Amino acid sequence: MSYVTATNLTKRFGDNTVFEDIQFNIEQGEFITLLGPSGCGKSTLLRSLAGLNPVDGGEIWVNGQEIAHHTPQERGIGMVFQSYALFPNMTVEGNVAFGLKMKKLDKDEIQREVAKVIELVDLKGKEKHYPHQLSGGQRQRVALARALVVKPQILLLDEPLSALDAKIRKHLRQQIRDIQKEMNLTTIFVTHDQEEAMIMSDRIFLMNKGEIVQAGTPEEIYTHPANEFVASFMGHYNLVDATKAKQLFNMDTEWRVAIRPESIYVKEAGRQYGQHISAPQSATIKSHQLLGNVIRYQVDVEECELTVDLLNRSSERLLANGSQLELLFNLNEIQPVSA
Repeated sequence: MSYVTATNLTKRFGDNTVFEDIQFNIEQGEFITLLGPSGCGKSTLLRSLAGLNPVDGGEIWVNGQEIAHHTPQERGIGMVFQSYALFPNMTVEGNVAFGLKMKKLDKDEIQREVAKVIELVDLKGKEKHYPHQLSGGQRQRVALARALVVKPQILLLDEPLSALDAKIRKHLRQQIRDIQKEMNLTTIFVTHDQEEAMIMSDRIFLMNKGEIVQAGTPEEIYTHPANEFVASFMGHYNLVDATKAKQLFNMDTEWRVAIRPESIYVKEAGRQYGQHISAPQSATIKSHQLLGNVIRYQVDVEECELTVDLLNRSSERLLANGSQLELLFNLNEIQPVSA
């Protein structure tokens, strides 16, 4: 049996069914991300695993033990919230030690464990500070330390980085991933940020309307979307209907097809292309966005609007709106997707 197994999980609030018959397996030490749009059920699922939202059906197995009807305290699960949920009248040291004091551990042991985890999250020297004296990133690391110090069977993270600015967020997500790997800690992370999920996860469970619509590695989900929702949610895929697919790519399909913006090339004079590259198609640039190292163009090809991403190698690469160009498509990276 896997380290974590969920079978037929169901959760309702009154007449509203948030999710039904959810099933998944997680191996020990995996970093899993529940990804999806707001309202898809990912936070409710996480809180159900923690015991904060009791499930209405199904089983949750952790390390060989069924815990679906255990209290949150009995589950051996650590949780970090978006809002930090720190005790404002306690110091960093006091907040981190709280769970160990509830377990009635020896005072010296508590001091040793708290000191270790404070150093692990890079808060040494802040032990006597109160939450109001800390930055947002530091407060979130206190919350993380408090969850880690009790040595949980699973660590649950409910959008812990969404309230932080971009620079701190990037640093902290790497720090969380490094700590998780070092401790070989089974972790389930909730986010609606695709980039965050791609960077941090061993596997992604992509949710929509209370269902896990696709589960796989970041590469699998990005390169082989299971349906139109996945293609539209991940990576700015272009979705082209079957008639246009025949016209542009000479593909016979009953489905719409998906192609990523970086799988569309601008034809370069004198360059030889392989058989997996389509015949050139005339296009007109409608608009563009500068995204740092990428320039994103909206182009019109045979009355079909497509997104094309090109590397921003220099100012000479920037093509003006209204420019004519010839596009090539990587046929190996075009795939039909079901509705």
